Amino acid sequence: MTKPLISAATLADALEETHPPRLLDCRARLGEPDAGRRLWVEAHLPGSLHVDLDRDLAAAPGAGGRHPLPDPEAFTAVLQRLGITPQQPVVVYDDMGGQLAAARTWWMLACWAGHPDVRLLDGGLKAWLAAGGELREDGDPDAVAAASDWRPAYRDAALVAVDEVAADGALKVDARSSERFRGEAEPVDPVAGHIPGAVCRPSADNLDASGHFKRAEVLARELPEADALIAYCGSGVTACHNVLAYAVAGRALPRLFVGSWSEWIRDPERPIATGD
Repeated sequence: MTKPLISAATLADALEETHPPRLLDCRARLGEPDAGRRLWVEAHLPGSLHVDLDRDLAAAPGAGGRHPLPDPEAFTAVLQRLGITPQQPVVVYDDMGGQLAAARTWWMLACWAGHPDVRLLDGGLKAWLAAGGELREDGDPDAVAAASDWRPAYRDAALVAVDEVAADGALKVDARSSERFRGEAEPVDPVAGHIPGAVCRPSADNLDASGHFKRAEVLARELPEADALIAYCGSGVTACHNVLAYAVAGRALPRLFVGSWSEWIRDPERPIATGD
């Protein structure tokens, strides 16, 4: 796996090369299914293709939570539609420091599908504009690239199922806000609290004041440490940001509990904790 971040300046140079990276616009807003498409239409990085959180990166909500993984065959079809191959680097970006669909796309490509060269634009759209990058206002958000025939060998060892979470001795790292973790507020799911024994590491804490990832040595000091780790959040999206932070820090990556809190609470027999 390559270094997981790319700067705006380095990306600008790469896009001028004969064989530029595949650029994926992953902007999204939870609770607004059409927001990513709308934002791409308004303006996007040149050559980028729109990736949709609900359509491309998740199956329908249900027993597996609010954003369960798509069937491998379904995601393979998405990758082929986007023209993604292991030979071409991929760069993903959003406008939220990578905390939503960009980190999820990175995880699905790099950790699950095993693509060898996937990077996230550090600082996202804001960093691109600050570096003098241009945006385009033309094109079709449903555009596709020349189809590929890549069929990944998916790495299910990178994730953990809900029945394994309680029995596994790994430390659970919760990417939600401290208020949601403690059960003081729950704006999304019908039950508040956290998985017993978990620790809180809000994904926003991975970023500095400018919206860039903190330096590797800072993350290495701050991130929870244990022999084995499981990352989770509300629905397996922002948890990917924590997995990415471990990659930036050069630490062993946590496994992802994709269903996260939204799957955990579907069984009333599963224990719930509140407070710190």
